[in-house]
Amino acid sequence: MKNTMTILSLAIVGLSACTSENKDKTQLDSAYSAMENISNRTQCYSYSKNRDSATMKLEFDGDKFSGVLSYNLFEKDKNAGTVSGIIKGDTLLADYTFNAEGTTSVREVAWIKRGDSLREGYGDVEDLKGKLVFKNHSKLTFDKSFIFEKTDCK
Repeated sequence: MKNTMTILSLAIVGLSACTSENKDKTQLDSAYSAMENISNRTQCYSYSKNRDSATMKLEFDGDKFSGVLSYNLFEKDKNAGTVSGIIKGDTLLADYTFNAEGTTSVREVAWIKRGDSLREGYGDVEDLKGKLVFKNHSKLTFDKSFIFEKTDCK
């Protein structure tokens, strides 16, 4: 009887481990599926608040992306250009090459993905060979200034 109880206890522990392992695998599969939903497709985003607006159309390919970005800020010159970058976890880092006031400039941009939106990142920048780059990616803040909401691509 004692051996039967020991075998039964071991069987229950073994089944529990399998259930936990399956749960972990399901969660991992779900995370990979979410990343695949981002990869290999086009996504469009827009921002609009008061008289400011911005639009973005991105093409994803694995952990890389490129696209077009345009800011139309009230009482400031419109700037529009291209973005090209990489995905690191839930963060998109890119170079934004744009025209404003008749001059072509390059600056680093960042967004963090939250649901169906992208929150623009801000931080201290420095000029590195004519390109504005963030001094420290780990100190970026993703406040609520510019939240790009996912929209249908036109």
